[in-house]
This record gives sequence, C-alpha cells and structure tokens, in this order.
Amino acid sequence: MTYLSTSTLPALDKHLSHPKYRADIDGLRALAVLSVVTFHAFPSLIQGGFVGVDVFFVISGYLISSIIFGSLEKNRFSFLEFYGRRVNRIFPALLLMLSATWAFGWFSLMVDEYSQLGKHIAGGSAFVSNFLLLGESGYFDNSAETKPLLHLWSLGIEEQFYLVWPLLVWAAWKSRVNILILIALIGGISFTLNIIGVKTNQIATFYSPQTRFWELLIGSLLAYATLNQQRLFPRWRESSGPAVRNLLSVLGMALVATALVRTTKNNEFPGWWAILPTVGAALVIAAGPFAWLNKTVLSSRIMVFFGLISFPLYLWHWPLLTFARMMYSDTPSAFVRIAAVLIGVLLAWLTYRFVERPIRSKLNIRASVALLSFALVGVGICGYATFRSDGIPSRFPAEIRAIADFKYEFVTDARYPQCWLSATDPYDGFAAECLSGNSPGEGVLLWGDSHAARLYPGIAAEMGRSEAILQTTRSSCPPILDFGDSICQESNRYILAKLRSVKPRTVVLFGAWGRYGADWSAGSADQARLMRTIDEVSAAGITNIVLLGPAPVWLDSLPKHVYQAWKSDFPQHQIPRRLASNLNPDIPKIESEFTNAYSNSKAAFVSLLDILCNTEGCLTHTTDDATTLTTWDYGHLTTAGAIFVAERLHQAITPGRTGHAAD
Repeated sequence: MTYLSTSTLPALDKHLSHPKYRADIDGLRALAVLSVVTFHAFPSLIQGGFVGVDVFFVISGYLISSIIFGSLEKNRFSFLEFYGRRVNRIFPALLLMLSATWAFGWFSLMVDEYSQLGKHIAGGSAFVSNFLLLGESGYFDNSAETKPLLHLWSLGIEEQFYLVWPLLVWAAWKSRVNILILIALIGGISFTLNIIGVKTNQIATFYSPQTRFWELLIGSLLAYATLNQQRLFPRWRESSGPAVRNLLSVLGMALVATALVRTTKNNEFPGWWAILPTVGAALVIAAGPFAWLNKTVLSSRIMVFFGLISFPLYLWHWPLLTFARMMYSDTPSAFVRIAAVLIGVLLAWLTYRFVERPIRSKLNIRASVALLSFALVGVGICGYATFRSDGIPSRFPAEIRAIADFKYEFVTDARYPQCWLSATDPYDGFAAECLSGNSPGEGVLLWGDSHAARLYPGIAAEMGRSEAILQTTRSSCPPILDFGDSICQESNRYILAKLRSVKPRTVVLFGAWGRYGADWSAGSADQARLMRTIDEVSAAGITNIVLLGPAPVWLDSLPKHVYQAWKSDFPQHQIPRRLASNLNPDIPKIESEFTNAYSNSKAAFVSLLDILCNTEGCLTHTTDDATTLTTWDYGHLTTAGAIFVAERLHQAITPGRTGHAAD
C-alpha cells in the first residue's frame, strides 16, 4: 500500500503532470487503512477489513496512471523523475519502520524469529516480500501473526506494478498502440489468472503480481476514462452530473461496505470477491469530489487526517500488533491491542510530519534519491546478514543462549517416515518393522498421532531392550475410530485389523486430544468414539490397554516461554524448572472429562498432567541441564521429555500395575 498524495508537490512539477489534489481520495484511503488496522487488531469487528488493501490498489493504480497518462499527453514524462518521486514517497517511512523493527527484534526475538525477521527485512527492502511469502504460510494462517513484516506483501505488488507499468505504457504510447486496449488485455489476463488460480493455489494467487495487477488496472482504466472523458462520453450532460455523481458514490460505497461485511478469510479470495472492493472504490473515485458522500464524509478533516498518514500507519500498525502477540504468546488483551494501534497512529503522524514531508518538500530530489536508495540497500544487507547468521545467537548471554537458539531434530529418533507417517501418506504405508518383532501376547504397540510418535524414543529407551516396541503413528490422526479425514479413518481401521493378528500384550493410545476440535463432554459422539475404540482393541484380544490423558500444551514454544521467563526474572535471571503460566487453559478441563469417562473403562487411564505438572506448574526441563527441555514446541515431547514420561509409565505398561506421578 503506497502513499501517493498530491497535496505537497516539490518544485519539479513543471515536468510530471499531477492530478489535482482531492481530499475525498485521502478520505477513501483513510477508510481503507482503518479497515485493515481494525481487522488486524479486532478481526471479529470487521471480518472483511483486509479488503482495504484492494481499495488501496485501485487508488494507487488511478493516481499513478493519471500521472503517466497526463505527462505523456503533455510530452513531459520522465522515467528518472517518475521513479525518483516513488523513492522519495516510499523509502523514508519504509526505511524508518524496517530499521526500528530490526532494532526491536535484536532485544526481543529468539534466534529463529530474528533470523526470519532478517529474511523479511531483506525481502521488504527489495520489494519482493510477496514472493518470499509464497513459500511460507498463507496470509490467514496462525503463523502469519509471528511475521512482523507480513504486510509488506502488498507494497511488493505495488512496486512491481510501478516497475513494469510505466514501461509498458511508454512503449505503447511510442508505438501508437491504444492504451485502452493495453489496459483491457493485461487486466483481462490478470483477472482470468486470478479466477483460475484461486481454485488451484489460493496462496499463490493471493500473493502473485500477475493475479493482482488487474486491481490496479481498474484504477488505470478510470484514469484513462477521466482524462479522455469528452472523447469517450461525448453525450455527457453536465446538468445530469450531480445525480449521476451521487449515484456512483452511493453505489461504490455500498459495494465497499458489502465487501467489508460479507467477505471473510474463508472465502476464495481474491477471486470474484475482490470485484466488490475494487469496483466500489473505482465508482467512489469516479463520482468526483462534489458527490455528497465524497464532499461531506470522505473530505471531512478526520478522514483526511487518516488519509494523509495512511501509508506510515499501514507500515507501523502490523509490527506493533505482531510484537505484542509474540511477547504475550497469545492474543493480547483488548487494552494492549488498542494501545498498539494508538502508538501506531502516533508513530504514523510523527513519520508523516517530520520525515515524509521534509524529505518530499525540502531536499534536492537527486540527492535524496541517492541517499535513500543507499540506505535501503544497507538495511536490506543488514537483514540478509541477520538471516544468514541464523539470527545472531551471540546476542544472548551464555547461560540462556542454548535456549534462545534451541533447535531440535524432532524426526531422527521417532522412526520417521517408516512408522510415523505424514497425514497424506497411504493409509497402509507403515513399514513392515512397525508391526513385527513380537510374539503374540508380548510387546508394546504405540498408536496415535505425531505426539504419540514423539513418545516412542522414551518407550524404546525405557523398555526396548526387554520388549518389542511396535509403532503406528500418523500426523494429525488421533487413535479414534471413525474420526478425522478419510485417510485417517482408513488408517485407524487398518491398524485395528493388524492388532487382531499381531496381538501385542499392551496397546498405548495417545494423541493431542485438545487439537482436533473434538467434544469430550459427557455423552458426546467423540467421547463415545474413543470408548468404542477401546472396546474394539479389547475385543481384539489385547489384555492391557493404556490410555494416556492430555499432555500440557503451551501457548507458544516452550523454549520461548523459558527464555521470556528468564528475561523477566530481573536481576536474578534464573531459568525456571517449572512454569505455571502460558499454558492452554482447556487442557485441565479435557483431563477432567477423560478421568470421568475412561477411569472405569477397559483401558488403564494415566494422567500425563500428574506426571509433568504439580501445584508449582509444569516441568520445563528434566535434569539440572536446562537444555533437557520437555518439549521443543507447544507440546511435542523431546527425547529427554519422552524418557522422563516413559520412566513413569513403566508400571502401567507392565500388566497388573499402575503408573505414578512425577516427584
């Protein structure tokens, strides 16, 4: 989202032709940025607020194309001046935000977070953030909330448009190709790719310039129509102007409002849905500054104020909200989010007043372009160096460095991919050794999801010398019959059939019981499904069934929580052995429901909360060595954690005995 105001024009206006300043366009820009900010801070208030970016695309396409078309008409177009002005308008605020984000990250982010930030700073400074994000998660994924520079994807789209569009228009102009045909051709191709792509690869369609350019070209089409109004609309009567202008304005605002209210992150966006905000924005601009809504609402002082600071506000608000989420490891309170937005407004005004305006109006354009370009390259190099140095672990004191730089090869000792399958592997894709090696009536079978897979190293270390350890684990597939997607259901039926022939003495059932949207309340269908699974395993001739209750679930990765607790413990800086905060509050409720439902079932119920937690909190590391963390992320056990748990499961897995809690 690029700020393209014409309110403050330096002395070089004798070259490029600029459209007359319109306060209502600043007001429309305000509506767009406030929608985006509100969506990011309070998504339930305005579920379609993200379409504000699409409104920005139309505004930018209109203003940029108006400058290009008008300058070419008057034979005053200069590539050097055009790109120089883009540098002066975009680089100052971007430089300030990127530098501040890098500096704040130095003191607040862990190694992997800071490394990712460095990569995104490099991408943002080169205006290719959208391409970087193509290989990462989607815009609406949870991990998006841990990327302080995620919002620069839209700036990348716009800058890529600014790079190619002037060249295409200039070439068409020199070749006497009709600009209208050029707009229709490129816009039509882009829109078609968008409609096709949103069905096949929505993430790529969301971030790709070729599927987004049509939105800016709607603005270009409007700019062309505005400059050629008399030729295109020779029968236009000025006497009917007010009625038509008001109709266009009301209709356009209605389309934008519909997009804000009806569009959700679950829609196939952009797709057809993007027509609402883009066409709506174009109609509002086409209505002109004298339409009633434009003149009284969009041109009001408060709307113009937010329009003038819209670009720096867009830049500042998302890093502030993201850092708040990362520091609180959960959705911050409403007070914190409001404070972040207000700080963003203050920083935006300061940036506009003391950075953007002085640079645009007072500095020599050639000198400022050279200085700003050099500075942005420097920031990009700094970000890339941060990424290449893996987040600069040397920032941290020696006693916490291993935690801040905690890396874990979580698949190496969990029989992946032989006995720990991915969610999309064939239902019967387990290797032969996963279901062999025991005599009937002997051995232990571990059945569950990825959390069960991470328990395998502990069971193998504790019992592997005397027992055959069988394993059938699949990511995102808890050991519940008729639960989950079709592959999961087929896989669990396959495992049950194998049980009847393999007949291990003990079957251990374990999963992330709180992560699949299951209802564990008394009498629920999911509770009944798990009970039927236990009964089916018992009917298969298994004499000892062990059902493990839910494990502790952290709101963020455990290494991060330990680091934050260490940092907060000033001045002692002790690494906590247990933590009572930052735990998912739903887990004790699920534990209680499991206890009530399955304590008297055909399975021996063992509480992992009793093993890993007590009144002081849940265990963070298993020995005096703080690097022996119990989990490496929010809940998957490390080998140290798995061994700790397995030692306390030995009695339950041995027939006729029960498990015991941690010391």
